[in-house]
Amino acid sequence: MDKSILIIGAGGFIGGFIAKAALERGYDTWVGVRESTSRRYLNDERLKFVVLDYDDTDAMAKALKDAAPSAGKWDYIIWNLGATKCANFTDFNRINYLYVRDFVLMLQREDMVPSRFLFMSSLSALGAADEKGYTPMTSSTVPNPNTRYGLSKIKAETFLETQTDFPWIIFRPTGVYGPHERDYLMMIKSIDAHWDFGVGYRKQVLTFIYVDDLVNAMFDALAAGVVHKKYIISEQRAYTQAEFRKIVAQTLGRKFVIPVKLPLWTAYIASVVAEKWGVARMKASTLNRDKFKIMRQRNWNCDVSDAVRDFGFKTRFPLQRGIEETVKAYLAEKTEQKKNKKQAKKS
Repeated sequence: MDKSILIIGAGGFIGGFIAKAALERGYDTWVGVRESTSRRYLNDERLKFVVLDYDDTDAMAKALKDAAPSAGKWDYIIWNLGATKCANFTDFNRINYLYVRDFVLMLQREDMVPSRFLFMSSLSALGAADEKGYTPMTSSTVPNPNTRYGLSKIKAETFLETQTDFPWIIFRPTGVYGPHERDYLMMIKSIDAHWDFGVGYRKQVLTFIYVDDLVNAMFDALAAGVVHKKYIISEQRAYTQAEFRKIVAQTLGRKFVIPVKLPLWTAYIASVVAEKWGVARMKASTLNRDKFKIMRQRNWNCDVSDAVRDFGFKTRFPLQRGIEETVKAYLAEKTEQKKNKKQAKKS
């Protein structure tokens, strides 16, 4: 019998890749979405949709019971729902913590607990790392989140840890990139325009994980049967901003890129202004005080040895290859947009 899986938060960048991978692995696949969720990357006819209202647990329980497989519950659930930026910062707590708490309690109440529940947290749940010796963050690093986003994630993690009879697994991925992702796309677009903006003058080490490698790690962890474990997920080496710029520039064919280092105080002022403007428009701003703290952080170095030991974690996409795939998708979209503009002018 095929294993069944429910992907919560399937409409976003990572969610579409999880759904695609689940189908490729032969899972009977359900995707949990809001009524308003875009289904642009959920266009495979084999997908089964469950429309959920995360603010109404009773309605959510009914929707899940109506959609559940014949066993009455799913073998696996991946919780990929989350907010990385909010106009109203109380939404971080509501979406990243309360939704998880209420969903898990509802599963227990309705006897729908899966064999494994994989929660997508974030490296930001750990906060700033050692910025003198640049010691890598590990699964035993004591969390000290310094952003509202990171705080909401650690609250959800802490709640799961109190559920000793619930089969949770926690992933803390570093920066996830790949086709359709928007934050790193801004950096790629900037370099494509011959500019590379950095913040701060002190050494900064960056880590990355290509979306396919992250998704493969999810299914490997589920198949390995690990439970009540927390894992950092990252490529097994770090890069400098200059190395990132060089790889992107070479992939784009840009021989001339101007690196611009901005002092931290200018970035802070810009983040405050952008945040206030976003609040005034009731629209989340990509640049905000949370984002500033993330940009300011100098050490994103990671130790992934626990994941290697427990489920054979390895990456197939080093940054060079991952950027090539990401840039290929970016250039294809760029060409399509130009083509559409030309057609619009002709009409």
